[in-house]
Amino acid sequence: MGRKLYVGNLGYDVSGPDLEQLFAGHGTVASVNVITDRDTGQSKGFGFVEMNSDAEAGTAIAALDGKDFGGRTIKVNEAKPRPTGGGGGGGRDRW
Repeated sequence: MGRKLYVGNLGYDVSGPDLEQLFAGHGTVASVNVITDRDTGQSKGFGFVEMNSDAEAGTAIAALDGKDFGGRTIKVNEAKPRPTGGGGGGGRDRW
């Protein structure tokens, strides 16, 4: 298991310090990143938390997945690596 966790279904007003406080009860938090829209700065409703160890990450998942946080049922699981390779668009067709 990895130490980086995906946290989904967050309220749009949830901040990094809010997540850090929530996860700190389950181990040492190494980093927190709430994902925001590049143009508006508005939260996209998900983020990532990195715990200090795999064991702490597992404890946090067990304790927090499916729990109410700010009136929403949050989803907490191991973060999946970003896919690499094509399919993202932005390229130019060559004829």
